[in-house]
Amino acid sequence: MKDELVIHNKPKSNISEDIRTIRTNLMFTSSDENSKVILITSSIPGEGKSFISSNLATAFAQAGESTLLIDCDLRLGRIHKIFGVSNSKGLSNLLVGQNSVDCADYIKKTSISNLYVIPRGTVPPNPSELLNSNNTKKVIKFLKENFDRIIFDGVPVNGLPDSLIMASLVDRVVLVTSLGYTKIDELMDAKKALEKIDANIAGIVVNRTIKTKRGKYSDYYE
Repeated sequence: MKDELVIHNKPKSNISEDIRTIRTNLMFTSSDENSKVILITSSIPGEGKSFISSNLATAFAQAGESTLLIDCDLRLGRIHKIFGVSNSKGLSNLLVGQNSVDCADYIKKTSISNLYVIPRGTVPPNPSELLNSNNTKKVIKFLKENFDRIIFDGVPVNGLPDSLIMASLVDRVVLVTSLGYTKIDELMDAKKALEKIDANIAGIVVNRTIKTKRGKYSDYYE
């Protein structure tokens, strides 16, 4: 398990308090059954989206909710690295072979009580088409009946259609931005793109990750 799970490793830190505040805000503004599936996305790579989604999922689990974190970055997702689970079977494999809803083989238990993950799986040749299939809708419907909270860790909005596809399938969207790194026009472009498809934006999380230069797409958090 990487040190990125601050809320687990350093529960009394300021960052952990901030994560719990985000969790509380989402819980108090999502009391109905139609607000349990959340997509965490960002405008561009490098804003700390996977860091936020991993810690937020952990926070929900710590609050006693049966929580499932799903890596829907089918290209470069790294949730399996953060939690130290196998990536041999993941979301891409589940969606490709989805003739009937049977997700048990793809759900990995973590060392954190109440927290489960589905890693990204094998990188498919057509990530966007796979996420935009009826299988994705079937899987979400099934999982909603079996978990209190489902969090999708998506790709950045700008440049790829994947998170816009997922935003239309989930209940709420949280947009992560990084202070001193994200340009305001990049953030506004992402917000407008989400609004254009009538996504339910729950809020914007300002992540204070400081970077000296733009990281690669795979380098979400330092």
